[in-house]
Amino acid sequence: MRGPLDGTTGFHMIEPVIIRTAALTDAPRLAELSEVLGYPASSAAIGQRLVHLLGRAEETVLVAEVVSGQVIGWVHGSEQELLESGRRCEILGLVVDAEHRDRGVGRQLIAAVEQWAVSRRLEQIAVRSNVLRADSHPFYERLGYVRTKTQHAYGKRLSGEGAV
Repeated sequence: MRGPLDGTTGFHMIEPVIIRTAALTDAPRLAELSEVLGYPASSAAIGQRLVHLLGRAEETVLVAEVVSGQVIGWVHGSEQELLESGRRCEILGLVVDAEHRDRGVGRQLIAAVEQWAVSRRLEQIAVRSNVLRADSHPFYERLGYVRTKTQHAYGKRLSGEGAV
């Protein structure tokens, strides 16, 4: 249900959103939302990943859920320790259902992962945003994130014995 435009924050208000830790039962919806990000995965694959991630204290997967019970977004945060810069939280994924964007849901998910990072005594948080996701860049900047570098990302699929 769409409310009036909030003149102070610039987003439409909606029904209340609950931010909670993801559960295995969320896997089908998280798979749908992962596809929105451009990372299609089956519910079973997402479920297996959730089992692994939710069992690790240095990982958090949080979901945004409306009162009706529908999950409308998720965020994945991870404590990283880099040799060159020490411990920090990195936001590894964030997505909000297209019908619920511009209503503060992403902001709430980011605030929740920031609180998680503070609870782990992490003093830095980082996020990477694909240059093709131009709409997300002002979002992060409005939340106080500063662009620190531009880089190319490379990947390589491993095959053969011992491959993942």
